[in-house]
Amino acid sequence: MWRAILDEIYGDDTADAVAPRVAELLNRFRSAATLAVPPLSERDAWLITYADQFQDGVRSPLRVLGEFLDVHTRPWITGVHVLPFYPWSSDDGFAVKDYHAVDDAYGEWSDVTALARGRRLMVDGVINHMSAESGWFRRFLDGDSRFAGYFRDVAPDADVSKTMRPRTSPLVTQFPSADGARRLWTTFSSDQVDLDYRNPEVLLSVLDVLLEYVGRGATVLRLDAVGFLWKVEGTPSIHLPGTHAIIQFLRACLDEVAPNVIIVTETNVPHAENISYLGDGSRREAQLVYQFPLAPLVLDALVRGDTTALVEWLSSLGALVPGTSFLNFLASHDGVGVRPAEGLIPQERIQALADLVKEAGGAVGERTLADGSVVPYELNGTWFDLVAVRHTEEEAIRRHLVAHAVMLGLAGVPLVYVHSLFGSSNDLDGTRKTGRSRSLNRRRFDDVALLEAEIADPSTRAARVYSGIQAMITTRAAHSAFHPLSPQRVLDAPSELLVIERGSASARVLVVGNLSGAEVCYDLPGEDWAPMAGCELAGGKLILPGWSSSWLRSV
Repeated sequence: MWRAILDEIYGDDTADAVAPRVAELLNRFRSAATLAVPPLSERDAWLITYADQFQDGVRSPLRVLGEFLDVHTRPWITGVHVLPFYPWSSDDGFAVKDYHAVDDAYGEWSDVTALARGRRLMVDGVINHMSAESGWFRRFLDGDSRFAGYFRDVAPDADVSKTMRPRTSPLVTQFPSADGARRLWTTFSSDQVDLDYRNPEVLLSVLDVLLEYVGRGATVLRLDAVGFLWKVEGTPSIHLPGTHAIIQFLRACLDEVAPNVIIVTETNVPHAENISYLGDGSRREAQLVYQFPLAPLVLDALVRGDTTALVEWLSSLGALVPGTSFLNFLASHDGVGVRPAEGLIPQERIQALADLVKEAGGAVGERTLADGSVVPYELNGTWFDLVAVRHTEEEAIRRHLVAHAVMLGLAGVPLVYVHSLFGSSNDLDGTRKTGRSRSLNRRRFDDVALLEAEIADPSTRAARVYSGIQAMITTRAAHSAFHPLSPQRVLDAPSELLVIERGSASARVLVVGNLSGAEVCYDLPGEDWAPMAGCELAGGKLILPGWSSSWLRSV
């Protein structure tokens, strides 16, 4: 299969020359196919964290991370997404200087491999761009023939006016080189220079990188910013057929040597564009995509105490390609993206969320439209501080937990960001030091013992949030109706509630979340239901206090 896709990308003659080298790479890594990776199940719940998230000042951060996960999250957290641990120059790891190395500040490859023992390990393939300080880029500028054509030139008269921009920074950056000034494509920043996949050497090098990650223990590959891979002047240069073909090629190669490895595509775009990366059934791409509209729609529902938009969107989701599903999340290292909510809620409500994050001490990332106007792109700040605005801490904890109850109940694999696990607040000092608003949601625990003491004290916010999420994940793991591929139906309910039925006739559950501050009484569907968590039943009626959730199973 990969050979046919290679022909489509580069034509028969180039593919003839490249195919033997692809086969050689696959043979070198074929042992990765022996990885013992169980299929996805209701037990799957993954954590997003930085490589140096937990520190003790003595051991390597990756080793401390592994020990923290073993002691405090096993067995209920079954996977971990470790954000880029490679040497980097900016963007907290997403400007990679060397794909093949672990940053000395984090540890070494043996620490990474250890993280994969007994859990799924998701690592980032930051394959749209590389750091301007990377060896690849420096050799490109120096005129090294090995790296000729590795990065995307832009002609002075090129029409890039239609290019979709995720940033307000310049799209084109000029660099001095051995051949004179080079105008290069820089989608995300002047320090993140885009690779040029028109050159098959780039695709071969990237395949080599991803196979190495699999050989080191990665069982989930997250392809960062992957929608921008293929560029054509005069077009939006996002989601182009060339991009899909590259992902199909990578998937076909992995299917041959490591068929249980999961590809995740990171495309922070509206729903229809996002799920296009699951393929069409005949051409396989990703197994999982992020459920990007979920976070802004849940936040909108909490702010308004009205789930109408959330319910309408969930009810509109059609069947996915068989064997594929979503990664459900509310927060990540990037905060809360609001572009996927465009068209689902009015622009004035998106702006209201942007105003909310500013009130919470956060910031708003913006993007530039084709007409030059600027609109919100992402909300920078912790999820807890967002839901805490204008509320007491007690109310904020309840709002935080009910939001996660909704997320955990939906079809797909749940992802919990590390700061959501502990109810962290915005890192104002960190932002002042870095000058970057994204740092608000990226604080490191530089003394892990202090965090451990905090979660051991049941009176603290961190302990209450941590234990609340742990309890829900543990309950979820015990019922097959929560399988990532299990059916999902949205039931009629008062506008304050979201009611989801999961499972089949033989095993069903109800997930009921009250996203308003008022008590709501809900008439349960006809058959008998038994409480699983957080229930108060009265004669076939479920009574939910404000900002609370209940899970029930059919009997």
